[in-house]
Amino acid sequence: MEFENIRYRCDDGVARITLHRPERMNSFNAAMHAELRAALDAVQADPGARVLVLDGAGRGFCAGQDLSDPAVRFEPGQTPPDLGDLVEREYMPLVLRLSALRVPTVAAVHGVAAGAGASLALACDLVVASRSASFVQAFCKIGLLPDTGGSWQLPHRVGMARALGLALLGERLPAAQAADWGLIWAVHDDAVFGAEVDALAARLAASPTRALVRTRQAMHAAAHNGLAAQLALEAAGMRELGRSADYVEGVEAFLAKRAPRFTGA
Repeated sequence: MEFENIRYRCDDGVARITLHRPERMNSFNAAMHAELRAALDAVQADPGARVLVLDGAGRGFCAGQDLSDPAVRFEPGQTPPDLGDLVEREYMPLVLRLSALRVPTVAAVHGVAAGAGASLALACDLVVASRSASFVQAFCKIGLLPDTGGSWQLPHRVGMARALGLALLGERLPAAQAADWGLIWAVHDDAVFGAEVDALAARLAASPTRALVRTRQAMHAAAHNGLAAQLALEAAGMRELGRSADYVEGVEAFLAKRAPRFTGA
């Protein structure tokens, strides 16, 4: 597939989507939304894909919505366009697709992740960042509220006090502090960041894919399930996974004291 606003490739089980509008800090416009949807469809349909890495080109990960895009631009004196329509048409399906993708997802953040860009990273299963990276909930600076799932992710990850502080003040959160707060998984020095991302992706690509995705689903369900419902969900998941080829391989490898060779089946 040929794209202008993103780059996509899949090698050795690792699918990688790179947001590629570096001159605009990889901010979203309608064309990039459409290409990202197509790339996610490709990941979903490719049985060889075992993990998705989402990153950005140039100086940063993503600066959120491009305010010069015709979908949101308006002239002084004009009535602004319906931003709710934009969220429902573009950002909501994007977050739901990422949260339901058939492979685990990793956001590799360098530079700035701001606004919807920060929320996009948090929509992935794991977020790793370079030490120089930062996260900014920039919505309050233009009179908006966090979208792209940000208002859900923030309190779930860091608690209400910190979530409100980030959202109401719009201050830059350095990557190391984001990791300390539990907002993201890990921080790596800039010099080794690329190698660390590659190693993590390879590790996930060699893991039991279906089990990782069922784990994600169970963790998300726990946010609204009671204990009994969650125990029932766990039993259903164990029933399914206990009949999988990867479970058989995992047990055989454990008993033989060798490394397992998972296929994602």
